[in-house]
Amino acid sequence: MRNRSRNSVDGQVKNRNYEKDIHYTMQMSQWLLKSIGVWPLVYEHTSRLEQLVSVFLMALCFFSLLFIIVPCSNYIFSVDKDIHMKVKLLGPVSFSMTSAMKYVYLGLKGPFFKNCIQHVERDWRTVQDPSYRATMLKYVTISRNLVIVCIIFLYTGGMSHHTVEQFLSKERNKGNKTVRPLAYPGYDSFLDVQSSPIYEIVFSIHCLAAMVTHTVATAAYSLAAIFVTHICGQIQIQITKLQSFVGSRRKLEDGRDRFAVIVHDHVQVLRFSKNVEEAMRAICLIQIIESTVNMCMLEYYCMTEWGNSDAVAVFTYFTLLISFTFNIFMFCYIGEVLSEQCSLIGTVSYEIDWYNLPAKEAYNLILLIAVSQYPPKLTAGKIIELSLDTFGSVVKASVVYLNLLRTVTN
Repeated sequence: MRNRSRNSVDGQVKNRNYEKDIHYTMQMSQWLLKSIGVWPLVYEHTSRLEQLVSVFLMALCFFSLLFIIVPCSNYIFSVDKDIHMKVKLLGPVSFSMTSAMKYVYLGLKGPFFKNCIQHVERDWRTVQDPSYRATMLKYVTISRNLVIVCIIFLYTGGMSHHTVEQFLSKERNKGNKTVRPLAYPGYDSFLDVQSSPIYEIVFSIHCLAAMVTHTVATAAYSLAAIFVTHICGQIQIQITKLQSFVGSRRKLEDGRDRFAVIVHDHVQVLRFSKNVEEAMRAICLIQIIESTVNMCMLEYYCMTEWGNSDAVAVFTYFTLLISFTFNIFMFCYIGEVLSEQCSLIGTVSYEIDWYNLPAKEAYNLILLIAVSQYPPKLTAGKIIELSLDTFGSVVKASVVYLNLLRTVTN
């Protein structure tokens, strides 16, 4: 069936606006991934100059992350004995560590993401019906809006923590002693961070590392959102084709069987879904662990700073809490939508006027109904299925760990 349904000029450009559509689809991810040097690893058409700049950017980003992780980890476990300070630093440092892990994974899994991007581009080149293109654009707009909201919350809270909070938080007022604040301690043993220009350099590296961690987080989310919403758009196109199947001609203008085309395109969507799940499963697992830990930490920070009447710190941590909660909710939500949309094919196959079809053709619908009973799922490391139930479990786990943390620190 696959060979019969293929166009003799498979991959032929049918959408004259495909370049503009592809740019609109990938624009957010392209900006984010280019800024951390990963774009040439996941996209095929890059110049030699872009690849050289990518190497420099990756080296700079890794240096900034290690500049935080190594000294601050040593400070937490070897230098500082105050349990409250350990807990306060554990959240930002763990976020930097998980961001570094996601950064490495994005680079190592570049070929997998490249294949997924090529599939998206191929779909844009071959879409011909204006209504189908409009459906795809609608879902692209949804993914862009989700990424924009993610960027606003994460960058607002994260950069506020590294800049505004450091200078306006009550905790920074230490009597008559003049101390220039830094988000991360641990450099006193080998640097005089209070003197210029060392302080300015360290402060700038901290801000750079914050930008890197936030960019990595939003870049990973943007890829997941683009791929899953693209799948949803393709499923909606298949549903439209099914709904118009009864009463239409059995052969297309090029002689192909209409139902064979529907099945072929549906198989392609399922294969793409499998590739997306394989590319994103490790990032989703890291995201589940990261969100559980950081939501717990941020809830603790909000309660602590509320008791200290520190409005700036409360605002910063609450914004970050909203951001992490939104991120894991959207990961779980797109996983739920993926399964729901793919299983919808079976429902639509039954709801159309199949009883008006010849018996032999009506039997063919059983194939789609059977396949839809096992829709693709977005998983975290093939361990946890991402769904709204998973989001509820993450929130409950963060509250449980919060109570445990309060017991330990008190």
